Amino acid sequence: MTKPGAPASPCIRLCRIDPASGLCVGCLRSLDEIARWSAMTPAQQQDVLDALPARKAPR
Repeated sequence: MTKPGAPASPCIRLCRIDPASGLCVGCLRSLDEIARWSAMTPAQQQDVLDALPARKAPR
């Protein structure tokens, strides 16, 4: 459930952690970010969302 004014979770139900990066291959969040998502403030959630495009870039 999304808090009023909070961004929606980026989860796409493709939950698998990449061992090399430590990020979910579906949403690109870390295990810590996934676990804390519902307790984060909307601003913290937006910070995570803002970081996702850079994580998508090839390394």
